[in-house]
Amino acid sequence: MNDLELTEFVVKTIADTAIENESFFCELDSVVGDGDFGYSLARGFEKLLENWDDIDRSSVPVFLQKCAMILTSRIGGSSGPIWGTAFMRASAVARQHESLDASVLVAMIRSAIEGIQARGGAEFGDKTLIDVLAPMADEIEAASGLSGKQIAERVAVRADEAAEATKEMIAKRGRASYTAERSIGSVDAGGKGVAVITRALADAWPES
Repeated sequence: MNDLELTEFVVKTIADTAIENESFFCELDSVVGDGDFGYSLARGFEKLLENWDDIDRSSVPVFLQKCAMILTSRIGGSSGPIWGTAFMRASAVARQHESLDASVLVAMIRSAIEGIQARGGAEFGDKTLIDVLAPMADEIEAASGLSGKQIAERVAVRADEAAEATKEMIAKRGRASYTAERSIGSVDAGGKGVAVITRALADAWPES
């Protein structure tokens, strides 16, 4: 697959996985949050898929930017700005490179993290999806040189480990922060959502 086809594959898999796991993500979020994470995410990605054939594909950056605009306008709660910012930051990084490789993907994820932090003020250890995204970027960087399939598998394992590690953290951002110490023992819904999506990507990633 060329860069655009690979980007389409990644975004489509994210969308399908978010929609398929709506109930599971809501269940995760209901433990210490308001329980709407899965619903909000699913509605946003449903809208994305409704407009799928009409999204501008003149380049990878443009495609990601258009996806960001749809997600920002359709995902409710705090998830809209977070996911929209992530896609927009990824688009900005892609615009600076002629092609995509592991190093560019790392830069895209780290820029997305910076954007999310600027939006919501979250820091590492605050029990948010940042605590999963950062280890993912580190794993991609460490696995550079392996095949895409091998990297995807390693990243999926690392993401799940990072998501499970959020159980020991105290939530300091979002609705979950209201529960303080009671948030210990449950995973961060957003972080676990990223891990589930990453596993789906690894399972579906083409061999070559």
